[in-house]
Parts: sequence; structure tokens; C-alpha cells
Amino acid sequence: MLGGEARRRSLVVPGFRCPPRIVGVDRSIRHHRNGVVVAVRVKGRPFVAVLADMIEGVIAANQLRPPEADRLRSELWTVVLPESGATRTTDTQVA
Repeated sequence: MLGGEARRRSLVVPGFRCPPRIVGVDRSIRHHRNGVVVAVRVKGRPFVAVLADMIEGVIAANQLRPPEADRLRSELWTVVLPESGATRTTDTQVA
């Protein structure tokens, strides 16, 4: 889903793997001559946190900065949320 959306936008599609090789981190990114690998820790984490790390991995792989990064982040969330079963908004307001 994320890879397909990145490809559709002509962006670099990172490879995803788990867990990261670095002990104690939730996400790591490795750039190499053949592309980018984003490693995400899945075990013991909320699913939406894993999705967030994957979205940030796409942004980092493409070296995007605001406002392009902000726009893409928002658009990728609209792609993954319907398929994840999570909801985008809540009824609770943050003070």
C-alpha cells in the first residue's frame, strides 16, 4: 500500500524489514547504492506507531522537507488508515 502509493507518485520506494539491526531503536534507515531500507520494530508496539514509522521512512528515503513532507505525510495517512481499520479523528479534544 505505501510502496504502491510512493511508486504512483514517482518517489523512491524503500525496502521495509523488521526488526532494526540497532538494538533499542524503533526505526532505522540505511541508504545504500541500490536504494533505501527502512527497518521498523513491530513487536510490542501499537500498530499505528508502526505505520507512522513506515510513513516517515518513505519521507526520509525521498529526503523530503516541509511543506512537501507535510503534504505527503497527510496524504499517506489517508491511504493507510482505511485499510488499517484505525480511525483518523477522535471525539476527544486536546487542551
